[in-house]
Amino acid sequence: MLLSAIILGLLGSFHCIGMCGPIAFMLPVDRKNQTKQFFQIISYHLGRLTTYSFIGLIFGLLGSGFELFQFQQHLSIATGVLMIALVLFPTLLQKTKISQPVTKVVFKIKNRLGKELKNKRNDTFFTIGFLNGFLPCGLVYMAVLGAIATHQPLTGSLYMFLFGVGTIPLMSAVVYFGNFANGIFRQKIQQLIPVLVVFIGVFFVLRGLGLNIPYISPSPSVSNLVDSLQTCH
Repeated sequence: MLLSAIILGLLGSFHCIGMCGPIAFMLPVDRKNQTKQFFQIISYHLGRLTTYSFIGLIFGLLGSGFELFQFQQHLSIATGVLMIALVLFPTLLQKTKISQPVTKVVFKIKNRLGKELKNKRNDTFFTIGFLNGFLPCGLVYMAVLGAIATHQPLTGSLYMFLFGVGTIPLMSAVVYFGNFANGIFRQKIQQLIPVLVVFIGVFFVLRGLGLNIPYISPSPSVSNLVDSLQTCH
């Protein structure tokens, strides 16, 4: 399951280039000092990873509530179905009533980001990354669903952390080289992202069904035994 987080982050980062690439490209890094520039970029990524880990912790905790009531199998199925539904019906989230308050929060975050991008303090890059992590993104929503399905706070945090790690290579390349990926290549990769999300969604559904398929869909009794052993240790 955790491997899916890295893959989602790695391939999804082509989508991130379009959404967050301008922020990364505008980072006020010291381009005359390669060593300083490197640590500034690392600080930016650490900010994003901190936010993702925190989000994963919260939603992993939410998932643990379902586990408490023995709903973990149903949760995995529901997560997979929702992932697939969001790919097939991308406007699904826009029809919810939470869009307006979210828009207000995003507006405040963007204002703060604009101010931070003009600074060159030591903590500026971490702050930019931290705020960047809260900006709405379809791929982040998918990763959040994965964090919920882990039904453990720490595992959910790790899931989101690994998702963020997967985005680091390409997001770093944007800072160093700018818009290096041509439109056709990026378009082909972005066409693969929905397929990947559906694949991960199907995996979560199979995992929840407990079809007694090793590593893919273990039976509920086996899953409970593994969880018990992990708890004992």
